[in-house]
Amino acid sequence: MIDRQVYRMSRAGSIRNLELRHESLESPARDEVCVQVRAIGLNFADVFAMQGLYSATPSGSFIPGLEFAGEVVAVGDEAGDWQIGDRVMGVTRFGGYVSHINSHHRYVLPLPDSWSFEEGAGFLVQGLTAYYALTELGNLKPGMNVLIHSAAGGVGILANRICQKVGAYTIGTVGQPGKVEFLRKHEHYGDVILRDNDFYDKLMHSLNGRPLHLVMECIGGRILELGWRALAPMGRMVVYGNASFSSHGSKPNYPRLIWKYLRRPKIDPLKLPTENKSIMGFNLIYLYEQTDMMHELLQGLQQLQLAPQHVGHVYAFDEMHEAIRLFQRGRSVGKVVVTV
Repeated sequence: MIDRQVYRMSRAGSIRNLELRHESLESPARDEVCVQVRAIGLNFADVFAMQGLYSATPSGSFIPGLEFAGEVVAVGDEAGDWQIGDRVMGVTRFGGYVSHINSHHRYVLPLPDSWSFEEGAGFLVQGLTAYYALTELGNLKPGMNVLIHSAAGGVGILANRICQKVGAYTIGTVGQPGKVEFLRKHEHYGDVILRDNDFYDKLMHSLNGRPLHLVMECIGGRILELGWRALAPMGRMVVYGNASFSSHGSKPNYPRLIWKYLRRPKIDPLKLPTENKSIMGFNLIYLYEQTDMMHELLQGLQQLQLAPQHVGHVYAFDEMHEAIRLFQRGRSVGKVVVTV
């Protein structure tokens, strides 16, 4: 039995319901390892779940958090070759905002020797998101032209690096001018543009007559509509988020959400054959139920030998609420990580 610290939601609906508590953790089951968590990666799914806007949110009380890194401190009898002291990074279907976690042994992976715990905590969820969206759904090929929204975020940065490895041309978009300079200095996008009132004209200028083959869409609203318009015949749009529906407060702004919902772009499936375009959506949370597929994707991702995630912001465990506020306001660059 371990006394651990956890951030638990008494119920979804408001981030203010997230409270730091002490709880007891049972010894790991036969097929589990117990990990002393050293770093936790934040994700938009955490925020949407806490606000009650995520379809996969557990009912009742729950612990947010989808990814972590740390050290193995106990091993079940049937938990493979893991040993106490092993440095690991792992994924979980919620439950990651903790100081200790019991995880099935297949949901943790060795942390590369040269990586910090912070880098490990920021890689798996967003790396899998980018890799699955680009390769499985987007059919990424050399020479393709790819539009990547939220290009300075964790998924955007890793998506760009995957595209560079494959030999695709990338156009990144950001919502704040300062992020343009960051990307031009630190990441190798083909071009970076600001999502403002002239976004479509900037996109057309950046393409310079080249077809847009693939859009990594996570914004929604007007930006989604313009990306769909720019998409070339045979092109694909992969939707994995809707940042424009996020709220900067602890609770959802329901009047604003309803207004945005009513004004959302409407793509007629009857017109898809005529336009010769495809739109696909996915939610990474369901990949946790397909463990073999997850490991197959991870193997492909690891074979690319990407540089570790850019960790832009690090907070202490007792600063969880401050970290979440920064994250949900869209001011972060790279990954936001909380250390334990």
